[in-house]
Amino acid sequence: MRAALIPVSITALTLTAALALSLSACSAEPGRRSATGSTAPIIVPGRPGEPARTAAPEEAATLVPTPAVNAADVKYVQDMIVHHRQALDMALLAPSRARTAELKGLASRIKDAQAPEIQYMTSWLQQREQRVPDHHAGHGSMPGMATPEQLEALKAASGEGFDRLFLQLMIAHHQGAITMSQQVLTGGSDIKIWELANDVASTQAAEIRRMLRMQAAL
Repeated sequence: MRAALIPVSITALTLTAALALSLSACSAEPGRRSATGSTAPIIVPGRPGEPARTAAPEEAATLVPTPAVNAADVKYVQDMIVHHRQALDMALLAPSRARTAELKGLASRIKDAQAPEIQYMTSWLQQREQRVPDHHAGHGSMPGMATPEQLEALKAASGEGFDRLFLQLMIAHHQGAITMSQQVLTGGSDIKIWELANDVASTQAAEIRRMLRMQAAL
Protein backbone atom coordinates (compact mmCIF):
# COMPACT_ATOMS: atom_id res chain seq x y z
CA MET A 1 0.00 0.00 0.00
CA ARG A 2 1.37 3.43 -0.93
CA ALA A 3 1.53 6.07 1.77
CA ALA A 4 -0.80 9.02 1.36
CA LEU A 5 0.91 12.11 -0.02
CA ILE A 6 0.43 15.45 1.78
CA PRO A 7 -0.23 18.28 -0.71
CA VAL A 8 2.70 20.66 -1.00
CA SER A 9 0.50 23.70 -0.36
CA ILE A 10 -0.62 22.37 3.07
CA THR A 11 2.94 21.48 4.07
CA ALA A 12 4.17 24.91 3.09
CA LEU A 13 1.41 26.60 5.08
CA THR A 14 2.25 24.50 8.13
CA LEU A 15 5.94 25.37 7.95
CA THR A 16 5.14 29.02 7.43
CA ALA A 17 2.86 29.09 10.48
CA ALA A 18 5.47 27.35 12.64
CA LEU A 19 8.14 29.80 11.51
CA ALA A 20 5.88 32.75 12.30
CA LEU A 21 5.23 31.46 15.79
CA SER A 22 8.94 30.91 16.36
CA LEU A 23 9.82 34.44 15.26
CA SER A 24 7.03 35.88 17.38
CA ALA A 25 8.38 34.09 20.47
CA CYS A 26 11.91 35.31 19.76
CA SER A 27 10.77 38.91 19.41
CA ALA A 28 8.80 38.96 22.68
CA GLU A 29 9.64 41.65 25.18
CA PRO A 30 12.87 40.81 27.05
CA GLY A 31 11.31 41.31 30.49
CA ARG A 32 8.40 38.90 29.96
CA ARG A 33 8.57 35.17 30.78
CA SER A 34 6.34 32.46 29.33
CA ALA A 35 3.62 30.88 31.43
CA THR A 36 5.68 27.70 31.59
CA GLY A 37 8.81 29.51 32.75
CA SER A 38 10.40 29.08 36.15
CA THR A 39 8.46 32.03 37.59
CA ALA A 40 5.04 30.38 37.16
CA PRO A 41 3.41 29.62 40.55
CA ILE A 42 3.05 25.95 41.51
CA ILE A 43 -0.09 25.18 43.51
CA VAL A 44 0.19 22.18 45.82
CA PRO A 45 -3.31 21.00 46.88
CA GLY A 46 -3.90 20.26 50.53
CA ARG A 47 -5.70 17.30 52.03
CA PRO A 48 -9.44 17.55 52.68
CA GLY A 49 -10.04 20.44 55.04
CA GLU A 50 -6.56 21.86 54.48
CA PRO A 51 -5.78 24.87 52.25
CA ALA A 52 -3.64 24.63 49.15
CA ARG A 53 -0.20 26.24 49.22
CA THR A 54 2.08 27.81 46.65
CA ALA A 55 5.43 26.06 46.20
CA ALA A 56 8.56 27.93 45.19
CA PRO A 57 9.74 27.23 41.61
CA GLU A 58 12.96 25.61 42.85
CA GLU A 59 10.85 23.21 44.96
CA ALA A 60 9.13 21.77 41.88
CA ALA A 61 11.90 19.28 41.14
CA THR A 62 11.57 17.78 44.62
CA LEU A 63 7.80 17.38 44.62
CA VAL A 64 6.78 13.72 44.39
CA PRO A 65 3.17 12.89 43.48
CA THR A 66 1.24 11.31 46.35
CA PRO A 67 0.39 7.67 45.61
CA ALA A 68 -3.30 7.03 45.02
CA VAL A 69 -3.39 4.29 47.67
CA ASN A 70 -0.98 3.41 50.45
CA ALA A 71 -0.74 0.85 53.25
CA ALA A 72 -2.57 3.11 55.73
CA ASP A 73 -5.59 3.28 53.40
CA VAL A 74 -5.72 -0.50 53.02
CA LYS A 75 -5.34 -1.16 56.74
CA TYR A 76 -8.06 1.35 57.59
CA VAL A 77 -10.53 -0.23 55.18
CA GLN A 78 -9.76 -3.78 56.32
CA ASP A 79 -10.04 -2.84 60.00
CA MET A 80 -13.16 -0.71 59.53
CA ILE A 81 -14.98 -3.61 57.86
CA VAL A 82 -14.39 -5.70 60.99
CA HIS A 83 -15.31 -2.73 63.21
CA HIS A 84 -18.56 -2.07 61.33
CA ARG A 85 -19.53 -5.73 61.38
CA GLN A 86 -19.48 -5.76 65.16
CA ALA A 87 -21.61 -2.61 65.26
CA LEU A 88 -24.15 -4.36 63.01
CA ASP A 89 -24.17 -7.43 65.28
CA MET A 90 -24.96 -5.17 68.23
CA ALA A 91 -27.57 -3.15 66.35
CA LEU A 92 -29.41 -6.28 65.22
CA LEU A 93 -30.07 -7.21 68.87
CA ALA A 94 -32.00 -4.01 69.57
CA PRO A 95 -35.39 -4.72 67.92
CA SER A 96 -36.13 -7.68 70.21
CA ARG A 97 -34.31 -6.53 73.38
CA ALA A 98 -34.37 -2.73 73.68
CA ARG A 99 -36.95 -1.01 75.85
CA THR A 100 -37.25 2.39 74.17
CA ALA A 101 -38.35 3.16 70.64
CA GLU A 102 -35.61 5.80 70.45
CA LEU A 103 -32.87 3.23 70.99
CA LYS A 104 -34.45 0.92 68.44
CA GLY A 105 -34.48 3.81 65.98
CA LEU A 106 -30.83 4.58 66.70
CA ALA A 107 -29.86 0.96 66.12
CA SER A 108 -31.75 0.97 62.81
CA ARG A 109 -29.93 4.14 61.76
CA ILE A 110 -26.56 2.58 62.60
CA LYS A 111 -27.43 -0.50 60.54
CA ASP A 112 -28.65 1.55 57.58
CA ALA A 113 -25.49 3.67 57.55
CA GLN A 114 -22.84 1.04 58.16
CA ALA A 115 -24.10 -1.87 56.04
CA PRO A 116 -23.66 0.09 52.76
CA GLU A 117 -20.25 1.28 53.97
CA ILE A 118 -19.18 -2.33 54.46
CA GLN A 119 -20.26 -3.09 50.88
CA TYR A 120 -18.36 -0.07 49.55
CA MET A 121 -15.19 -0.96 51.46
CA THR A 122 -15.38 -4.60 50.36
CA SER A 123 -15.64 -3.53 46.71
CA TRP A 124 -12.79 -1.05 47.19
CA LEU A 125 -10.50 -3.83 48.44
CA GLN A 126 -11.56 -6.29 45.74
CA GLN A 127 -10.93 -3.77 42.97
CA ARG A 128 -7.38 -3.34 44.25
CA GLU A 129 -6.86 -7.08 44.78
CA GLN A 130 -6.46 -6.62 48.53
CA ARG A 131 -7.56 -9.07 51.22
CA VAL A 132 -11.12 -8.76 52.48
CA PRO A 133 -11.33 -9.79 56.16
CA ASP A 134 -13.39 -12.89 56.77
CA HIS A 135 -16.25 -12.92 59.27
CA HIS A 136 -14.11 -14.50 61.96
CA ALA A 137 -11.24 -12.03 61.69
CA GLY A 138 -9.71 -10.98 64.99
CA HIS A 139 -9.73 -7.34 65.96
CA GLY A 140 -6.54 -7.31 68.04
CA SER A 141 -5.98 -3.90 69.59
CA MET A 142 -8.56 -2.15 67.38
CA PRO A 143 -10.01 0.73 69.45
CA GLY A 144 -13.57 0.60 70.72
CA MET A 145 -14.29 -3.05 70.03
CA ALA A 146 -16.44 -4.89 72.57
CA THR A 147 -14.96 -8.03 74.09
CA PRO A 148 -16.62 -11.44 73.60
CA GLU A 149 -17.75 -11.30 77.24
CA GLN A 150 -19.38 -7.90 76.74
CA LEU A 151 -21.20 -9.13 73.65
CA GLU A 152 -22.51 -12.17 75.54
CA ALA A 153 -23.73 -9.89 78.32
CA LEU A 154 -25.50 -7.70 75.76
CA LYS A 155 -27.18 -10.72 74.18
CA ALA A 156 -28.42 -11.83 77.60
CA ALA A 157 -29.80 -8.41 78.57
CA SER A 158 -33.23 -6.95 77.88
CA GLY A 159 -35.28 -3.88 78.68
CA GLU A 160 -33.55 -1.01 80.45
CA GLY A 161 -30.51 -3.17 81.23
CA PHE A 162 -30.01 -3.76 77.51
CA ASP A 163 -30.41 -0.06 76.75
CA ARG A 164 -27.77 0.90 79.32
CA LEU A 165 -25.23 -1.66 78.16
CA PHE A 166 -25.90 -1.01 74.48
CA LEU A 167 -25.29 2.71 74.89
CA GLN A 168 -22.15 2.13 76.94
CA LEU A 169 -20.67 -0.26 74.39
CA MET A 170 -21.77 1.65 71.30
CA ILE A 171 -20.42 4.99 72.55
CA ALA A 172 -17.01 3.37 73.09
CA HIS A 173 -17.33 1.65 69.71
CA HIS A 174 -18.05 4.93 67.91
CA GLN A 175 -15.18 6.66 69.70
CA GLY A 176 -12.89 3.91 68.43
CA ALA A 177 -14.09 4.43 64.85
CA ILE A 178 -13.37 8.15 65.14
CA THR A 179 -9.84 7.41 66.37
CA MET A 180 -9.24 5.07 63.42
CA SER A 181 -10.59 7.66 60.99
CA GLN A 182 -8.33 10.37 62.40
CA GLN A 183 -5.35 8.07 61.93
CA VAL A 184 -6.02 7.46 58.22
CA LEU A 185 -6.65 11.16 57.64
CA THR A 186 -3.09 11.70 58.85
CA GLY A 187 -1.38 8.75 57.19
CA GLY A 188 -3.56 7.80 54.20
CA SER A 189 -3.36 9.11 50.65
CA ASP A 190 -6.49 8.00 48.77
CA ILE A 191 -8.97 10.87 48.44
CA LYS A 192 -11.94 8.44 48.46
CA ILE A 193 -10.81 6.98 51.77
CA TRP A 194 -10.29 10.47 53.20
CA GLU A 195 -13.88 11.26 52.24
CA LEU A 196 -15.12 8.02 53.80
CA ALA A 197 -13.14 8.62 57.00
CA ASN A 198 -14.47 12.17 57.29
CA ASP A 199 -18.02 10.91 56.83
CA VAL A 200 -17.57 8.11 59.39
CA ALA A 201 -16.08 10.53 61.94
CA SER A 202 -18.75 13.21 61.54
CA THR A 203 -21.69 10.76 61.49
CA GLN A 204 -20.53 8.83 64.52
CA ALA A 205 -19.67 11.99 66.47
CA ALA A 206 -23.28 13.14 65.98
CA GLU A 207 -24.55 9.71 67.10
CA ILE A 208 -22.35 9.84 70.20
CA ARG A 209 -23.96 13.13 71.20
CA ARG A 210 -27.38 11.58 70.76
CA MET A 211 -26.42 8.48 72.77
CA LEU A 212 -25.03 10.60 75.61
CA ARG A 213 -28.38 12.39 75.84
CA MET A 214 -30.20 9.05 75.86
CA GLN A 215 -27.82 7.70 78.48
CA ALA A 216 -28.45 10.68 80.76
CA ALA A 217 -32.21 10.17 80.47
CA LEU A 218 -32.15 6.55 81.69
